[in-house]
Amino acid sequence: MGLKEQITEDMKAAMRAKDSGKLSAIRLITAAIKQKEVDERVELDDAQVQAIVEKMIKQRKDSISQFEAGGRQDLVEIEQAELAVLSAYMPAALSDAEVQAEVAAAVAATGAAGPQDMGKVMGILKTKLAGRADMTAVSGLVKAALTKA
Repeated sequence: MGLKEQITEDMKAAMRAKDSGKLSAIRLITAAIKQKEVDERVELDDAQVQAIVEKMIKQRKDSISQFEAGGRQDLVEIEQAELAVLSAYMPAALSDAEVQAEVAAAVAATGAAGPQDMGKVMGILKTKLAGRADMTAVSGLVKAALTKA
């Protein structure tokens, strides 16, 4: 079963269970998927659905930090509940050691010699680590690895 079908099944289950919080979050996901499909006139595959969910997770994290700064704990709790539902659709995150190993392997594979080769290394890592690691942190690790080299 594909990710899109899993989301649809989870939405049906949330409707049956009358779980309004989960249902609301899943409806947001399905709306974003349908919007992308209509805009681009394509059927999305699992990787594209995963990218949408990843983007929504990033938005929730940003919102949580903004609401915490503004002292809106009620909104923080709503965003955290949505974040928990969204995170369930992402693959298991890699550990720091695994990310370090992937960065080292990508640097070695490209033969990167300095910061000017960062694009090549990130190109390889983006396809390998998409959805499984925070790409901002990966970028920092690549930059550190290339400045040492």
